[in-house]
Amino acid sequence: MRRNKRAGTMGRLLKILFFLLLLAFVGLIGFAYLGDLRPSQKVIEEPVKLDVD
Repeated sequence: MRRNKRAGTMGRLLKILFFLLLLAFVGLIGFAYLGDLRPSQKVIEEPVKLDVD
């Protein structure tokens, strides 16, 4: 009887671990689609002095 209880607990832990991994994967996919990962851009103009002889 003790062996069945341990197997049931281990099975429950594996189900919870699988559910958490699935939830993390779905969260990662959602962040990839909805997250704005583009860097902000601005124009920088600086004069360049060329030394041409």
